Amino acid sequence: MEVKSQSPLAASAAVSKVLDDDDLLLEIIVRVTFPTSLVRAALVCKRWLWHISDPKFLSRFCKLHPPRLLGFYVNNAALPRYPLCFIPMQPQTPELTAVMRHTSFSLDTGQKAVAYIRDCRNGRICIMFCEGTEVKHGVYNPLFPERGMSIIPPFPCYQRKDDYYSWSHLFSINEGGDLYFLYVLVESNKETGKSVVHVYTLRPGDGVWHIHFTLATDPLFDHWDKKAMLIDNKIYMPGFPSDIVVLDLVASSSSTIRLPPGVDYGDRDNMLSRSDDASGVYLIQTKELQLRIWLHEGDHWLMVDTISLVDMFANLRISDCMGKEEQTAVLRIKRVGDNVEFVFLQMGRHILYLDIKCRTLHKVYELTDKGLGFYFDIYPFKMIWPPTFPLLKDDPSRNAI
Repeated sequence: MEVKSQSPLAASAAVSKVLDDDDLLLEIIVRVTFPTSLVRAALVCKRWLWHISDPKFLSRFCKLHPPRLLGFYVNNAALPRYPLCFIPMQPQTPELTAVMRHTSFSLDTGQKAVAYIRDCRNGRICIMFCEGTEVKHGVYNPLFPERGMSIIPPFPCYQRKDDYYSWSHLFSINEGGDLYFLYVLVESNKETGKSVVHVYTLRPGDGVWHIHFTLATDPLFDHWDKKAMLIDNKIYMPGFPSDIVVLDLVASSSSTIRLPPGVDYGDRDNMLSRSDDASGVYLIQTKELQLRIWLHEGDHWLMVDTISLVDMFANLRISDCMGKEEQTAVLRIKRVGDNVEFVFLQMGRHILYLDIKCRTLHKVYELTDKGLGFYFDIYPFKMIWPPTFPLLKDDPSRNAI
């Protein structure tokens, strides 16, 4: 059967019919997968830019194609002079390989020795470094090293008392392209365990921290390995022994959520994760060689997934952690991705990456320094979101996100 080819004019008309249909155009663009492709598409014309930079479209795109994981930093809190190292995730797609080839993920910013990472989110890393005898903090973007490092004003001080101890957590927040910070300082009474939480804010252009609120809370679990979590306008902090203390930044109040039955912080085998819905939070727990995932919505926990790791570990053949009949090393959670996309685990000297959706487990790093031991952390580094689009000088209301 002879197939007649379209004339160039007919083909052009067919393409125009598709591309002139805004709904059909967006259905095509939403499938391009990578934010870098979105930027290139936005350069085609103003109409494409308007549609692609629309917050509703970007929200839909992000749910379908979450920012890709480029790699992770290994950070040691016990040995501050141990060099920070970046481990790229392999294999990568050609699109991301090109991005990484032209990027140095080194944190050698010319500011002397980096001690450790305080926070890492959306392409920006907050690091503590030593300049002479002075300890400073700054923000650095490895994807844009030419921007240098922005120095953060000194954190509010804790007035030391004999019967109190303190600990703190730093959050970086990207709001409309601007970066601001929340600093949470907790003072706990050694005898009663009662805690006082101070929340400070630092917005763009401010040279000092401003107190947001101070309030007394139930006892908080102070172990460094338990990560506090910021979701929308609420901070989730591990309570003691089996509670989550929730700080509401809008209402300046606190409340508690009880962990699922049989789960507590004693074994250091659980961690929280952000959910797409700001009203919920995920909890991930390892129990022997099983991973259990709960979602808290409303006032109850729902177990949403259970993953057996037995066969996955058998395939990895980690001889120094798995005997012939039993597990010989403790399995610990080191970091969990947003919406429990992935989990970084530690077993003995080995760092493992579990892709929750694909149900695959890979060994991605091996600790070579015995001094690292338990006191190290993993900081995943992902693509920046949302991407930076060109500005429209003649239409300020349609400027890039």
